[in-house]
Amino acid sequence: MAAAAGPPPYPRLGRDLRAAILVGVGLGALILMSLFAVRRELFIALVAVSIAVATWELCGVLRRVSDIRVMFMPALIGGQAMIWLSWPFGTTGTLAGFAMTALLCLLWRMPAGPEGYLRDVSSALFIAVYLPFFAAFAAMLVVPSDGTGRVLTWMLCVVASDVGGYAAGVTAGRHPMAPAISPKKSWEGFAGSLVSGMIAGGICVAQLLDSRWWLGVLLGGLLVAVATAGDLIESLIKRDLGIKDMGSLLPGHGGLMDRLDSMLPAALVSWLVLKVIVPS
Repeated sequence: MAAAAGPPPYPRLGRDLRAAILVGVGLGALILMSLFAVRRELFIALVAVSIAVATWELCGVLRRVSDIRVMFMPALIGGQAMIWLSWPFGTTGTLAGFAMTALLCLLWRMPAGPEGYLRDVSSALFIAVYLPFFAAFAAMLVVPSDGTGRVLTWMLCVVASDVGGYAAGVTAGRHPMAPAISPKKSWEGFAGSLVSGMIAGGICVAQLLDSRWWLGVLLGGLLVAVATAGDLIESLIKRDLGIKDMGSLLPGHGGLMDRLDSMLPAALVSWLVLKVIVPS
C-alpha cells in the first residue's frame, strides 16, 4: 500500500502573485515620483490621501461586520490634521491633532445616546492611533534635508522584509510562526525577512544617509521585527472580524489597509531610530 502523501509544503502562495507584483511596482513608482518631484508637499499629500482611503476602508468594515457606529468624519478630519500638522510642528502638531480628534469623537457621538457609546468612541480612537497617528511619522521622515533617503530607507527595509519573507516562506517554510493568527507565516519566512531586511538596511543607511552600515543592519533587523508584528496585528483584527481582507481596492493585495499594516508601525520606529543614528 502506497504511503499517504504528506502535508503540502508550508505555506502556499495564497495570492495572485502577478497582480500583486504589478500593483506593488505601480505603488512604488507613484511614491518615487512624489519623492523626486516636489518632495515634501507631494509625498505628504500621498500619505494623507492613503490614510483617508484606509480610514474609509476600516470604518466601512467595522460598520458592516460588527455594526459599530464609527464616526467617519471626525476620524477623517482629525487624521488629516495629525498628518498635515506634523510637517510644520513635528510631534507637537501630531499630538495636538490627536487630542483634537479624541475630543471631537467624544462630542460627535453624544447625540446618539449612551447605548454603545464607549464601544463606538473606542473604535474611533483606535482608528486614529492605528492609521493617521502612525502615518504622521512617515510624513515627518521626509521633512529633513535628507528626507528622501530616510523615507527610502524605511520603505525599502519593509519591502525587502516582505519580499524576503515571502520567498523564504514559500520555498522553505515548514514551521508555523503563529498558526492561530496567521497560518501561512513561518519561522523560515521570518528568517528570510531578517536577512533581506538587514541587508537593505545596511545598504540604505550607508549609501543614502552616509552613516555606518552596521547601524543600518541593526535598523533593518528592528524594522523586520516591527513590520512582522504589524502584519500579525492586522491578522488578529481580521480574524476577530471574520474577514479575509480589509477591502478589494488593490488586486493581489486586498485593501489599502492590507498594504499599510506593516508600513505604519515601522514608520514610527524608523523616525525614532533615524533621529538618533542620523541626526538631521
